[in-house]
Amino acid sequence: MTATEFTNGTTRRRSRPRGAVMPSIVLITILLLGLAERLFAAAPLPDPTRTLAPPSKDAWFGTDAIGVDVFARTLSAAATDIPIALLGTFMAAVVGIPLGLAVGINSAWSERAMRCLDGFQAFPILLFTIAVVVLAGNSAVVIPFAIAVINIPRYMRLLRSACLSLREKRFVEAATAAGSSNVRTMRTHLLPHLRLLILSQTSLTAANALVIVSALGFLGVGMNASTPSWGVMMASGATVLSRGSWWTVVFPAAAMFVCVYSLNRVSDALTRAQAGEGPAAPRSLRRVAQHVFVTRRNRR
Repeated sequence: MTATEFTNGTTRRRSRPRGAVMPSIVLITILLLGLAERLFAAAPLPDPTRTLAPPSKDAWFGTDAIGVDVFARTLSAAATDIPIALLGTFMAAVVGIPLGLAVGINSAWSERAMRCLDGFQAFPILLFTIAVVVLAGNSAVVIPFAIAVINIPRYMRLLRSACLSLREKRFVEAATAAGSSNVRTMRTHLLPHLRLLILSQTSLTAANALVIVSALGFLGVGMNASTPSWGVMMASGATVLSRGSWWTVVFPAAAMFVCVYSLNRVSDALTRAQAGEGPAAPRSLRRVAQHVFVTRRNRR
């Protein structure tokens, strides 16, 4: 369902991102189950008598090479990987959004900032993340900061491009003509029109961050073998995969896939809603914009 809005003599339709509801529910459910497993259930202990047991009614996902229940460990890993990815995404958004708006509305130094970002983004993302984590102490605490560092330029580039398009609109010109400062223009007039774009980029960034967290766990960077993480589980399961113990790798990989796929579906739904919405000025600014437009037309 869409809502309609009349502005400047035309009707715009505001799309609602209904396609984002179900993937969000799936992701939140997995996170809550992981937190419940971590907080309220006893930690899964190794059982040497049940090593590499296949899936059964006693162990739904089977057991790993040391006899730990794969189902319990997969849920517990959700409480590690998802919060790390979300925290790194949040930090990137907090820093990248204001900087992106600033370089988008201030053209005096935006080109120099973009050239610096081009040089920064020339580095391979995964290698750069590994270097940051290792040099900063090789701890899981450092991973969110590394994720934020590599994703801040993406927010800046995206929002600069959007602001360059929006600042030519009549309602932004009217706000400037009415004496609005750059900060007020960004906060009041630009940011509301970019909310779905920002949320879409945030979902996509969280999906990429989750893949990076799992990759670091698989490589043993920032996490040790005892850390409940999907990447660590897949790395340990890969050593026994040749014995036919497929469940030690498939179930952690499937959990990661479902979360990444859900985040991408949320991003796609928000992108479609943004494309169908289009910028619409507040009513007061529409009147000012109409006055500016009529004045310019009369001068001609």
